[in-house]
Amino acid sequence: MRAIDWDAGTIRIIDQTLLPGEEKVLTLASTAALADAIRSLKVRGAPALGIAGAMGVAQAASRSQAATTQGVVRDAEAAGRELAATRPTAVNLAWAIDRVLKLARDRAKDVDKDKLVVLLEEEAQRIAQEDANACLAMARNTQRFIPTKAVVLTHCNTGFLCTGGYGTALGAIRVAHEDGKEIAVLATETRPLLQGARLTSWELGKLGIPHALIADGAAAGLIARGEVKVVVVGADRIAANGDVANKVGTLGLALAANDAKIPFIVVAPTTTIDLSVPNGARIPIEERSASEVTSVLGHPVAPAGTYAVNPAFDITPARLITAVVTETGVATPPDVASIKRLATGGGSAPAASRRAAPRPPSRKPAAKKTAKKAATRPAAKKPAARPVAKKPGPKKAAAKPKKATAKPKKPAAKSGRKR
Repeated sequence: MRAIDWDAGTIRIIDQTLLPGEEKVLTLASTAALADAIRSLKVRGAPALGIAGAMGVAQAASRSQAATTQGVVRDAEAAGRELAATRPTAVNLAWAIDRVLKLARDRAKDVDKDKLVVLLEEEAQRIAQEDANACLAMARNTQRFIPTKAVVLTHCNTGFLCTGGYGTALGAIRVAHEDGKEIAVLATETRPLLQGARLTSWELGKLGIPHALIADGAAAGLIARGEVKVVVVGADRIAANGDVANKVGTLGLALAANDAKIPFIVVAPTTTIDLSVPNGARIPIEERSASEVTSVLGHPVAPAGTYAVNPAFDITPARLITAVVTETGVATPPDVASIKRLATGGGSAPAASRRAAPRPPSRKPAAKKTAKKAATRPAAKKPAARPVAKKPGPKKAAAKPKKATAKPKKPAAKSGRKR
């Protein structure tokens, strides 16, 4: 199952606004239909938006009525402008559109119209395959930060629904599960649109990964009480200095993880890195409709006329991030030099410059009871993960994280839905 796919000139997506109640595939035959799907979050997630943008440009070229290749390029450029304006924060969208348009301009001089259309379609599909490959590489590069039998907290949805493959942060969690690490997952509900409740829980249930859903406001307290070994999230844009724009609520998780001295890991493809933006303050933050806050999935919960502020993202400064993990390597700590190295394919920083994953604080006896409640209620009806936190020994800087003591039981996978 793919979240987005190309089918003979049409774009097919899973309508994520209907999950988990209905698994419906939409066929999009025009730029306007794709733009609406992006704005309404029928398709979402930075890598998936990049794939959608690339396919949208290719589709516009294939449907162009222009008689010349230059006319085809103009129609493709118009589609690119319309699509790029739909979601300003995720850099992958503009990046993929520009990549396909550059190819169009470069080849319009030496091929005919039909050949140009084929080249653009192939480029869009190449972008999707590259993302699928990157997902697996990122997941492998993240494993050093995910201990065996750990309770992993994640935010929003970062699985296959938002990429061309396994996913970013959730893809790393999936590989840890497939590798037999016996992890359990705490997924935040992710207000206001509940991507964690609707989509991440759906994915985790499909994959049979022990998990529990928590209210956004519960996360910091559970981290402080020692119930979480590592926080793993995705990113919509990474600035040149390592600051990260991600789903609103990410900053609070980073602050809590930093205070508790547990690793806070960002997993994203290099296409998410924007070296033209020096720091997070320069990343545009999308402001969405107030109705998303005053309502829950379309059902009003606040008095009529209530004013609401609805930033879709926040900025987590590099100083709070243990590592930025991409398909080309790991930046730990993330800074101008290490982020540039990842973006240009240089791989991880030298071992001498790596920052050790922070050592978890001492656990209090009271934490055990909460851990059992918080991470042991997966969708399946069998008893689920029962992470019991114990005081770990000290870690060495470059060593793999010490084995956690949380021992989740594997419940039967239950069909649910994904964000």
